[in-house]
Amino acid sequence: MDFDLATMAIVFGAIFLVELPDKTFIATLVLATRFRPLYVWIGVCLAFAVQTIVAVTVGGLLAQLPKRPVEVFAAVLFLVGGVILIRGAGHADEEEAETEEEFSHKGAATAVGLRAVGVSFGVLFLAEWGDLSQLLTASMVLQFKEPVSVFIGAFLALATVSALAAVLGRALLARVRLATIRRIGGGVCLLLAALTVLQVFEVISI
Repeated sequence: MDFDLATMAIVFGAIFLVELPDKTFIATLVLATRFRPLYVWIGVCLAFAVQTIVAVTVGGLLAQLPKRPVEVFAAVLFLVGGVILIRGAGHADEEEAETEEEFSHKGAATAVGLRAVGVSFGVLFLAEWGDLSQLLTASMVLQFKEPVSVFIGAFLALATVSALAAVLGRALLARVRLATIRRIGGGVCLLLAALTVLQVFEVISI
């Protein structure tokens, strides 16, 4: 189980750009307006830790399959992720409003301490299964064959996004359009898809 800083950095950057315009950001922002931001962040990070472990484990199991089909599968996941992000960019503002409305009614408004942590954990834990960031995390394990590096990079990216949402969410949304972030994230996914295709045809070796 080796650790590679370059892999961690690549995974961090990709997951950060994919997750920043996602509903996770809005959900954390809404929860942070109802409970203490620190409690929200702790609960959300615990949910992310479990989900990232599952994603890395699934990716590790798939990585035991024959190399070529696995690489093709990873390329398809990156491609699909890129297309989803870019196509959805035009509706980012509408989805932001819908997501904020959805999560504003979840959880007890008076929760404090461990209860606030538990509510935040439960909301994000149930909402994020099968999320794009989970699929991309599993794909990164297939791509780089370094589960420890992928886990650390993905978890740190998710923790950073949730921290930004809890502390600076409103200010960020006032200055940066989610549509722009989605297009950038989609471009990163398409780049990873292209690199994986080149790897499939043995043009490059990663």
